Amino acid sequence: MLFMIIRKGDAITESGTLPGPEMLAAMGRYRDELAAAGVYRGGDGLLPTALGAKLRYSSGRSTVTDGPFAEAKEIIAGFVLVEVASLAEAVHWAQLCPSLAGGDAEIEIRQVAEASHFPAALQAAVARMPWSTASAQAAAGKLGEAA
Repeated sequence: MLFMIIRKGDAITESGTLPGPEMLAAMGRYRDELAAAGVYRGGDGLLPTALGAKLRYSSGRSTVTDGPFAEAKEIIAGFVLVEVASLAEAVHWAQLCPSLAGGDAEIEIRQVAEASHFPAALQAAVARMPWSTASAQAAAGKLGEAA
């Protein structure tokens, strides 16, 4: 199962302050641990919302709003993808993640939708999705195996 460990944003991550050498070293060790365990599938940090934009769709029209965004609870500062056997194992790896805030931090753990979550009848449609895991599994003929 593929899980995304999501580091929620806060005032520190939104300030644009980049992690220092100690935090970078800690995050490097964390990535090495994930890789050594064979569970690391990717990840990245995100720059502050002041450098981004939001698109909202309503009644067939889109509205673009430049950052920064006021709702801190909606901000994502970074993520790591892990492939593990259970939510409990994903929680274990999330608990080992160094906090970029140097103190308080919030992490959310979400399972990624994979091709096996969709019925076989949707294989052609799933294969065209921009989701890398669903598309890769559908292309490999694995779609519907667990459906």
